[in-house]
Amino acid sequence: MLIKRRQATYLIFGAIGLSLNACTNLEQPPTSTNNPTTPVSLYGAGASFPAPLYQRWFAEYNKLYPNVEISYQSIGSAAGVNQFISQTVDFGASDLAMTEAEMAQVPKEKGAILLPMTAGSIVLAYNLAGAMELKLSRQAYTDIFLGKIKKWNDPAIAALNPNIKLPNAEIIVIYRADGSGTTGLFTKHLSAISPEWKTKVGEGKSVKFPVGSGAKGNEGVTAQILQTPNAIAYIEYVYAKENKLTSASLENKSGKYILATPESVIKSIATIELGENLIAFAPDPAGDQSYPIASYSWLLAYVKYEKPEQAEALKTVLKWAIADGQKFSQELGYVPLPESVVKKVEEAIAKIN
Repeated sequence: MLIKRRQATYLIFGAIGLSLNACTNLEQPPTSTNNPTTPVSLYGAGASFPAPLYQRWFAEYNKLYPNVEISYQSIGSAAGVNQFISQTVDFGASDLAMTEAEMAQVPKEKGAILLPMTAGSIVLAYNLAGAMELKLSRQAYTDIFLGKIKKWNDPAIAALNPNIKLPNAEIIVIYRADGSGTTGLFTKHLSAISPEWKTKVGEGKSVKFPVGSGAKGNEGVTAQILQTPNAIAYIEYVYAKENKLTSASLENKSGKYILATPESVIKSIATIELGENLIAFAPDPAGDQSYPIASYSWLLAYVKYEKPEQAEALKTVLKWAIADGQKFSQELGYVPLPESVVKKVEEAIAKIN
């Protein structure tokens, strides 16, 4: 599927919130009256990384039980965390979870639970005629985003790709202009593999990139890649997959050049050991076949909801998502949760009331 020239027309899974009806219990609707006609509304916003999956979950759930209205708006992780803290949403989403300082801003009577609901990868997608199997070393892609490698036929790229006729053209770098968990994960990786990046740029949802121009959301960055010859950008794998963008094989910690696939990302995720708070990262995963940039993505829920029917609705839709809903993950390009993680998430969901 192609994206039209202006960002007003986004990907099929949308950057503007998609409101969908969904039920909340496979056996009976989770309302306080057990009445399947009782309406329950939930509104969420945050990361664009998991938006296609969340919206697919809600659509599929709607087919089963249409008594709960759920909408999710893809606005970026930073905005999602801010809205969650300010309690303007019923749930949020962030690819960087939340920091202790951010969690401390949530009112104590509400509390916060962070749930790793899915996992995926960040790819370096590009628009380069005649280059369908590009390899990039760790040093090369770091130097591209540092602005040190400026041309596609730079020796550092040409040496790795002798069978590709690389143009003497300027590399057009595109990055996220909004506060983004995708940026946070990408810069966390670059900081882990490059002391120069860590010192000069660092990591975070918003950083000052030394080169390039910005676009809003994974959706907007994807649109810019499609429109811009010789461009390169970091985006979530699903957006590259759905829009038939080509992405590079990246050098991993073992020195192997690995393409992002469900299999290579599963190997990366397997290196992440979630603690009691269910938050952990592997910014430079080990393993010969591990793809180098992969992570969980977190849904942000309150411990206490004012309306019991909202709490029960959210609990039940989340239980469905980590069970029956997982079958849609790999179809879209995400990684199904490992069984050990599913059990931990189930225990955390049970704390919502």
